[in-house]
Amino acid sequence: MNVTVIGSHLCPDTLYALHQLAAAGAEVEFKDILSCHAALQDYLQIRESSPLYAEIRGTRRLGVPCFVQEDGSLTLDLHDILR
Repeated sequence: MNVTVIGSHLCPDTLYALHQLAAAGAEVEFKDILSCHAALQDYLQIRESSPLYAEIRGTRRLGVPCFVQEDGSLTLDLHDILR
């Protein structure tokens, strides 16, 4: 399984997800929104346009980690990826 994880190295939920995915043998591309300007720009585009973030926009929540599956679909639920 290949998955892109968009999050932050400072976010406990992101770190937990990365560890779980590694334990499951997933090939992970990690985009750290706090250490890479391009990753942050890409994430903001997703956050502002994806229906997945409808309930999060306008709040103080970031909505990370975000998982991009091989087919390009997005989820905020780690269990969707691990199934």
